[in-house]
Amino acid sequence: DKTPGEVLQCVIDGLFKQWIPNTNFETGSNWDRNQTPCVGATARFEAQEVAGRGGKGGELSYLPLDAEFILGPGAGFGAFDGEFDPGCDPGSVARFLGAGRHSWLDPTLWLSASSLDDLEQGPHLFSVDEERIPCRHDDVIFPAETSFRVDVGSAGRTIEVRSVSILGQKFTREEDLSEYLGTSSGRLQFWGGGSLRVDPTPCSDPSGCLCGNTELRPQICAALLQSNAGGPCPRLSCQVPLMPVGQCCEMCGAVLTLEYTTDFDLERYRARLLHTFLNLPQHAGVQMAISKVQRPPATLEPRSHQPEPEIQIVLADALVGPEAGRAAERLGQDLLGDIAQHGEAFGIASGQAQTSSGSQMAEGHRARPAGLVAGISAGLLLGLLLVGGGLLLLLQRKGLIRSLTPSPSANPFLSCLGSHH
Repeated sequence: DKTPGEVLQCVIDGLFKQWIPNTNFETGSNWDRNQTPCVGATARFEAQEVAGRGGKGGELSYLPLDAEFILGPGAGFGAFDGEFDPGCDPGSVARFLGAGRHSWLDPTLWLSASSLDDLEQGPHLFSVDEERIPCRHDDVIFPAETSFRVDVGSAGRTIEVRSVSILGQKFTREEDLSEYLGTSSGRLQFWGGGSLRVDPTPCSDPSGCLCGNTELRPQICAALLQSNAGGPCPRLSCQVPLMPVGQCCEMCGAVLTLEYTTDFDLERYRARLLHTFLNLPQHAGVQMAISKVQRPPATLEPRSHQPEPEIQIVLADALVGPEAGRAAERLGQDLLGDIAQHGEAFGIASGQAQTSSGSQMAEGHRARPAGLVAGISAGLLLGLLLVGGGLLLLLQRKGLIRSLTPSPSANPFLSCLGSHH
């Protein structure tokens, strides 16, 4: 297990996002029959194709004029020797499906982790859909041992990340990446009218930086709902489904919203949640996503008014039926209790929660400056005095109580003044 300090060091400059699909010859899902061509069959590749590595395959009868084959050690093309696989239909044709199927904006096609080791071995991070694809300060990795082809979108779209690693080469300078994208390999691997840029500048705000994908949300959600792994939004069994900022479909669980002060450090607080709560047996199976988000303006607010960014914590679990989201809600309740006790020490001004069961959660700690508290107390006292004075005057005028002003005969000093005049 990593210590909180190690977790901090891993994610302070952003996360690592790794592309999942490949265009390898031996990957069965890259073929129209969901399996590689058998020995003696015909393999067909379309134009603008990128196919990688290679292995025991069929007779390559149809090769495009414009394509790229990346051969691994020991791989190659050979003449058909006349031997057939006994279980193979010699007249069958297997069509390669690699070209143009996969969009950069499909959240199901990325793995997210806080370190390179976690990319290989896990755990992989849970995020809202907008943040499952690379954010502005993330490092993007296309694995060195695979070939790939990705649609970067239509003309006018610019994708900007911290760095891009392609086949083992890491690009952190804009001019180097631009030069690579201009090669034949670069044009085949990254297709579409969009542009890909890198800027190694890290996030300098301890409270975190916005992901930067909000404007792409319609395209991200469209890609998610059209993908095989995503599909249409599921039917939920919880009473009050939630829609966190950055999510494409409603969900069951809990969503916490934190207001923060200048003392808040996102990665320090993330580390606390991971090691103090997520590692406990009673919270096993609960997933957490925490990030800074920009909530869209309310319906009646002018478009020019942008609400202050806030910290969003999304909690989800794998429970189904009437219990869906309940484990996440219990963790949310524990987090609010912790905020009430220790929130000020972590720079948290207040915490609120929404739950998919509709149950109410107590509001977490709300810090106020001492001057504000004193001003509120003085204002309340003055208000009570004014209300009390007005009530007494009204009762006196109606004759319900005697006048509080003493008569001259009741006061020797006033009596003397009256006789003198």
